[in-house]
Amino acid sequence: MTTLVTGATGLLGNNVARQLLAGGDRVRVLVRPQADSRCLADLPSVEVVHGDVRNGAEVAQATRGAHRVVHAAAYVHIGWKGLETARSVNVEGTRNVAQAALAEGATMVHVSSIDALGMPRGSEPADEETEPAGGVLCPYVVTKREAEQVVLEHVQRGLSASIVNPGFMIGPYDWKPSSGRMLLWVACGWGLFAPLGINCFCDVRDVAAGIQTALERGQSGRRYILGGHSLSYFQAWRIFAEVTGATPPLFPIGPLVRRGAGYVGDAVARITGREPDVNSAATALAAQKRRFTSARAERELGYAIRPLRESAADAWSWFRQHGYA
Repeated sequence: MTTLVTGATGLLGNNVARQLLAGGDRVRVLVRPQADSRCLADLPSVEVVHGDVRNGAEVAQATRGAHRVVHAAAYVHIGWKGLETARSVNVEGTRNVAQAALAEGATMVHVSSIDALGMPRGSEPADEETEPAGGVLCPYVVTKREAEQVVLEHVQRGLSASIVNPGFMIGPYDWKPSSGRMLLWVACGWGLFAPLGINCFCDVRDVAAGIQTALERGQSGRRYILGGHSLSYFQAWRIFAEVTGATPPLFPIGPLVRRGAGYVGDAVARITGREPDVNSAATALAAQKRRFTSARAERELGYAIRPLRESAADAWSWFRQHGYA
């Protein structure tokens, strides 16, 4: 059985490719010609097809003969800029993949995000049916919600597709690095003052295993939260500091400092035209109380969540082995 994976040079896509290979699948990956070749260098059995999800013809060619498709490619930037790029990759790219999978009769798993879902109200965690209202409507959040609607529209046309909504992933094979930058920041001593919010921290390998199971028995048109531990950044960063031997955070930063840092980042973006990682969208998102339940995935997919300390330790070990730290 051949499975096409998009986004295979990213943290999740790379782990998905490895998970599927371990399960005996023939794996084909769609990667841009300029992608970092290190990500796939130790996977000689992977079939590499060069192309871009924004190019419908290239996506159709890559999908030809595939039985299953995992669409993990995305443009991820948390800020106010980049709507056009985010829409071209996250929405129109998803449309191309969904159309190709439908034409080929392939089963599809679309990788979305917990940020596309509704935020919890009160102390109860949100689930897949929580109304996706409000939140920080930056281009990333808006386009991930729009991409889900594209998938559901194709399901109505006959596509067999489920949607997974991962939390904040930590783990090995974070080549760029992506979310693992947070671990590296703490390791470098930059995590003395933690954001005030809560996030849903999970292991990328657990998410990859959940995706593999969703391919096999996920219900078409259904969302599955692949989350983990709902912890404050202060709690998570203390674990990161313990694992890396860094100084633990002293205390969470208050709303005034958070807003000030965000506004400074916005000013830098206006002056230079380049938006830094710290901006008012990113700081507002970091202040959210992201509490989500993975009960549906646990019940229907057998999704399992390992301890965050184990995930952080394995990520840190991988970073050290590959010269990031």
